[in-house]
Amino acid sequence: MPERVEIVGRTEERYVEILSPKALALLVSLHDALAERRSEALATRRSRQAQLSGGAMLDFLPETADIRADESWRVAPAAPGLVDRRVEITGPTDRKMTVNALNSGANVWLADFEDANTPLWSNMIEGQLNLKDALDRTIDFTSAEGKSYELGRDEDLATIVVRPRGWHLDEKHILIDGRRASGSLTDFGLYMAACAQRQLDKGKGPYFYLPKLESHHEARLWNDAFNIAQDFLGIPRGTIRATVLIETIPAAFEMEEILYELREHCAGLNAGRWDYLFSVIKKFRTRGRDFVLPERNAVTMTAPFMRAYTDLLVQTCHRRGAFAMGGMAAFIPSRRDPEVNAVALAKVREDKTREAADGFDGSWVAHPDLVPVCREVFDSVLGIDPNQLSRQRPDVSVSAADLLAVSKTPGGVTEAGLRNNISVALQYLAAWLGGTGAVAIFNLMEDAATAEISRSQIWQWIRGEVILDDGPLVTKDVVERMIDEELGKIRELVGDSFDTARYGQAVALFTEVALADSFAEFLTLPAYERMP
Repeated sequence: MPERVEIVGRTEERYVEILSPKALALLVSLHDALAERRSEALATRRSRQAQLSGGAMLDFLPETADIRADESWRVAPAAPGLVDRRVEITGPTDRKMTVNALNSGANVWLADFEDANTPLWSNMIEGQLNLKDALDRTIDFTSAEGKSYELGRDEDLATIVVRPRGWHLDEKHILIDGRRASGSLTDFGLYMAACAQRQLDKGKGPYFYLPKLESHHEARLWNDAFNIAQDFLGIPRGTIRATVLIETIPAAFEMEEILYELREHCAGLNAGRWDYLFSVIKKFRTRGRDFVLPERNAVTMTAPFMRAYTDLLVQTCHRRGAFAMGGMAAFIPSRRDPEVNAVALAKVREDKTREAADGFDGSWVAHPDLVPVCREVFDSVLGIDPNQLSRQRPDVSVSAADLLAVSKTPGGVTEAGLRNNISVALQYLAAWLGGTGAVAIFNLMEDAATAEISRSQIWQWIRGEVILDDGPLVTKDVVERMIDEELGKIRELVGDSFDTARYGQAVALFTEVALADSFAEFLTLPAYERMP
C-alpha cells in the first residue's frame, strides 16, 4: 500500500483485490493531478449559485461560440458493446442486481455507485468485487428462499457501464495525505485498476456514465482523469468511453462544449430528468414564482422547458455523432397486481414511444420486466438499424428562454402532493440510512434524485409562500404537522418491521434539508456524515 494512503474503513478478506497496491497508486496519481482542480470546480459552482441567487441568468456561453459554430468536429466512433443501446437498465451493484441486470436482456447495464446506491463502505468495495467477479464469471447468488441466480452466456449479457459518484462527494474511508479522497476518482480508479483489462479481454472496454456535471470545465477534468488512468495502466488513450448525464440546468447550456472536451472518449449524453428537475429548483430556489414547479408527479416530459431540453439534447448529440439516451422509466410493474402492472406498462410505453419518435437512440428502465416494453418500442422505430444517429433534427431551434420557461409548466400544488413528497422522502431516507439506495415506494423506483426533488420543493414552497390549491399556505408548522401524520401512516403500513430509531434519523435528516433556513446543496452530504 502506498505510504500516503490510509484505509480507515474495515478490511475484509477479499478487499485487497480492489484495494490493491496498483489501485492505490493510481488513486494517488489521480489525486496529485486533479484534487486541487476538483476543489476549484466546486468553488466555481458555489460562486455561480451566488450569482443566480443574486439575479443572474443562465445563457449559452459567448466565449465558446466558436466550438458551437465549428461543423467539423465529431466525437469518437462508437465503441464495441455501445453501438446498439436501445435498452439500458439501471441499478446498484449488489450481487443479486449484478446477475439480474446482466441477464435482463438489456443492451447496457448502468452499474450504479451513485444515486441508486448508498455509499456504505461495504457497498462501495463489494460492488467493485461484484463487477470483477461478473467479468471473471465467478459470480452467483442464492436468495434467502433458496432461489439461485447465475450468469447466462457472455454474448447475451448487457454491457457494463459504471456510474461513479459526482464531483461533490468524498470517500471518507480512504485518506490521501490525511485528506479524504474524491468519491468520483475513487470509484473510477478502483474500477479501472481491477476491471479495465478484464473488459478489454471481453472485447469491450471500460465505460462510464458521468453524473452531476455543471460545466465543460468539469468535463475537461474527467477527460484528464481518463488520460492519467490510461497512461498509468498502459492502455491506449481513447479506450475509455463516457456518457454524460445532462442532469443539471447549467450543463444544458453547455452540451456541445461538454461533448467537445470529452470528444476522444465520448459516447453520448443522457437526459437525466429527475436530477434535472432538482437542479432547476436548486439553482433558482430564491427567484420567486417564475421558478416554482408544480408538485413532483404533475411535472411530465411534455412540459415546455423539458421538451426544449430533450429536443436540444438529441439535436446536439446527433450533430456530433454522439448517442442521445432517454431518461428513466421509474414505474415498477407488479407480478401480483394486474391493474398496477397494466398502468405501469402503459405509462412506460407512452414515455418510450415519445422518446423513440423524438430521435433518442435508446432509453432507461429500472426493472427487468420493463426491458421487453422498451425494446419493443425502439425496435418498431429502429428496425434493423442499431441507432438513430442519422436523424439530425434540423426542425429543432431552442433558445435560452425556452430552457428557462419553467413558469409555463402546467399543474398545481395540492395537499396530496405535499404529503407525497414528505412520505416518499421519509421512506427513502430511512432505507438510504440503512444501506439501500434504490427503493420501491408507491409503485415507483425512487433514488436519491427523487428524494432531492421532494425535499427541495418543500423548501422552495415555504420560502415562496405557496398556497396549496386545496389547502393552507405551506409553512414550517404545516409541514412539521404533516411529518408526524405521514410518519404515523408509514408506521401503520409497515407494521412490526417499523424501525423507530431509523425513522427517527430520517425525520431529523429530512427536517435539516427541507426546513432549515439554509439550503443543503445535496441531501447526501449530511446523510453521509450520519453513516459509519
